Amino acid sequence: MKQMKRIRTFSALTILSFPFLMQAQGFQVNLQGQAQQAMGGAGTALMQDGSAVFFNPGGMSFLNENSILAGATATIANATFLDADNNSSAKTVSPVSTPFAAYGVYGTKDGKLKNFKFGMGAYTPFGSIVTWEPGWTGRFALTSLKLLAIFYQPTVSYKICEKLGVGAGFVLANGNVELKEDINVIDANGNYGSADLKGAATGYGYNAGIYYKPCPKFSVGLTYRSQVNMKVSNGTATLTVPTSLATNIPSGPFSSSLSLPSVLTLGFSDSLTSKLILALDINYIGWKCYDTLAFDYKNNTPQFQDTKLPRDYKNTFAFRLGGQYQVTDKFIARAGLSVELTPIESGYVTPELPDANRLNFTLGAGYKINKHFVIDASYTYEHFSRTDNNTALQLNGTYKTYLSAPGLSLIYKF
Repeated sequence: MKQMKRIRTFSALTILSFPFLMQAQGFQVNLQGQAQQAMGGAGTALMQDGSAVFFNPGGMSFLNENSILAGATATIANATFLDADNNSSAKTVSPVSTPFAAYGVYGTKDGKLKNFKFGMGAYTPFGSIVTWEPGWTGRFALTSLKLLAIFYQPTVSYKICEKLGVGAGFVLANGNVELKEDINVIDANGNYGSADLKGAATGYGYNAGIYYKPCPKFSVGLTYRSQVNMKVSNGTATLTVPTSLATNIPSGPFSSSLSLPSVLTLGFSDSLTSKLILALDINYIGWKCYDTLAFDYKNNTPQFQDTKLPRDYKNTFAFRLGGQYQVTDKFIARAGLSVELTPIESGYVTPELPDANRLNFTLGAGYKINKHFVIDASYTYEHFSRTDNNTALQLNGTYKTYLSAPGLSLIYKF
């Protein structure tokens, strides 16, 4: 029965940590704009399109045209696990997930509001599907996970003068997740028990930025995406166990709360020539706020108690560098790379998305169809591995992860 208590405790840990902690370096999804994705994720000081709603509200007022943007990225992730204790191996069989982003920006060219731009963004910084093959060695920690989270951000930007702009947006976050795992008990027919956990959460925050262009060829951006406190008030755990254990390990609701860390970004953009532009972003993610995760279960029993679990994440950095080259009047080529340092200390790596320090490579292009329509495409590739011993989950081994993410967006300018 003690073993059962441990298994349920860490199931709840998984369902809550994965959807809302992806914004951390360990689970960060940088898929909010195809032009920026193709440039290693750099976009704080280079105003490309309506995705300025996300990348820098302060620079949104410097966009020359009103626009509507819609895009999606096909995220194809494959992971393997080599168990150091028994030399067994396992792999994921996950379907493709498609995080999306949509933005609209509008402003007048004259009148009292000519220095204002108004924008709206809806994007999925959290979105993933993870499924491990049946019977794998970590099935008591995770068998499958489905996640969708959407951020809505109304935004306003003001151009103070020809060199300086400021802006801010309110963020409403909504998320849904379903997690499944096996439970280490066997019924009369020799079948393992199972758990199906579902939860929804909401949170609020803001995104603010400053954009400074001291000369035509050089610009600087500074943004702050606030901490978002996510609350799960009506999560449901459906546990399938032998009848003799059902009273001690009951299904029922649970609640919890945790904080999505703040992100401070300093960005630079430099036009080296009339055709070549370089951009650099430096992210500082305030992950230290995630040191403990607590759960309140409604149906407590002596074997199934509320829990408070240490996580001990650390603050960390990411560095994003990219460039774009105007090949012709209609065609732009882009490339970039990023270095992302993990916040996860040794002993805390889990199978939802095993994390390590990452080096990502990106490519992309933009094509101007006519004066109104532009197509942007991007491609991201990353490969990382990490050996870790998570004693709480009894998983000791090496994870290897490969991720391929082609994306496409369409922009309408008016």
